[in-house]
Amino acid sequence: MDAEGYAVAASLMFVFALLAALVVRSAIEYRRTGKRDQIIWGSGLSLAAAAMAVETIVYWGVAPGPFLPAYVFLSAAIVGVLSLGATRVLGRPRLETAYRVYTLGSCGLVAALCAVTPLPASMVTDGVITGNPPLDLLLVSTLVTGPATVLLLTASYLSLRRTWRWHTVLMIAGALILGAGGVLYIATFPVALYYAEFIGVLLLFLGLVSLPTGHTAPRSVGIAAAP
Repeated sequence: MDAEGYAVAASLMFVFALLAALVVRSAIEYRRTGKRDQIIWGSGLSLAAAAMAVETIVYWGVAPGPFLPAYVFLSAAIVGVLSLGATRVLGRPRLETAYRVYTLGSCGLVAALCAVTPLPASMVTDGVITGNPPLDLLLVSTLVTGPATVLLLTASYLSLRRTWRWHTVLMIAGALILGAGGVLYIATFPVALYYAEFIGVLLLFLGLVSLPTGHTAPRSVGIAAAP
């Protein structure tokens, strides 16, 4: 591995460390406040940290076979689990419960399919996971990522209608970055996808921790009236 390779590996480990620190922060906030949302966000961040760990391990040259199914599952589950933290802005308990059941069920379906679907080693090029999994696995993954992205954007829109806050803008940006992650594969910028995952998750987290709820958020205000 040349100097550039070591630099990429070091940066991947740094991103993993930052995500792990955010997971610890969520755990501390949960112990301090007792809010269940912190557990949801912490779980989503834990999945992102696990995905980054897989990317780092594979980049260091470890045989990717056992790790590819986990990576495909984590890539889908990250957005799905994080979106659960945004359901509270809808202010509809029945819809929140139905979406929670759907998301957990679809994540379970992706996990089961990942366990039984052979993934080609050609998905990895020079230590970077560049290739897409089989089409059936991609389609099933969209059952998680599609509704999750829509819900995140809907929650952001509803939040902006109630109050103009920069946290909501961060959340919209994070959802768009994660939702557009596949474009980086098509554009042959696989390493950039790693950083897009981290930036998207980080922006979503910063927006979600201050997202106003459907029960307590104030009515819509103009930008000039915002603090």
